[in-house]
Amino acid sequence: MGSVVHVWSARAGLESRLTARKLLLDLAGTLVDRPSLRHDEAGRPHVPGLAVSVTYSQHRVAVAASYDGPVGVDLEEITPRDFQSLANRWFTQRELDWMAGQQDRLEAFLQLWTAKEAVGKALGAGLRGSGLRREMPLGGGRIESAPGLSVTYLPCAGGVLTLAAPTGVGVHLASPGLDPVCARG
Repeated sequence: MGSVVHVWSARAGLESRLTARKLLLDLAGTLVDRPSLRHDEAGRPHVPGLAVSVTYSQHRVAVAASYDGPVGVDLEEITPRDFQSLANRWFTQRELDWMAGQQDRLEAFLQLWTAKEAVGKALGAGLRGSGLRREMPLGGGRIESAPGLSVTYLPCAGGVLTLAAPTGVGVHLASPGLDPVCARG
């Protein structure tokens, strides 16, 4: 089997950042011996021997790790919000037209937004540096402006969980422990 990206999700607990850190180290520990986590000057996580990404919201966290990169993961909970002004500012006309034609416009917005965030993380330059102005594939798939990179939407009840990873890699989604958040199991 080819490359696999492992994506784990969990409830955030009281401290989303600390939960995400622990979850990433737990995941990394299944892939490399004695993983260590550090952050670069921009705050991006690094675990020697792996490509990694972290995301967290108020109630959920998700982490991704693979021997092969780049990887980026983003998660947004589906909660009512005013999103149209953000969409108008950052989405291409094609993205706006697609979003307007979807039955659930909030979920469509979140799919595009999390895709942009995940791609920005995968490319190592963040949302403003790499994702916001980059047109996303509608409904997932290959990213024309980032050859070799694809967007995949993963099942996540009550949220949108998006992975940006090399085209053609497998994905293993899990929620370790007894409290699954995004994976069935």
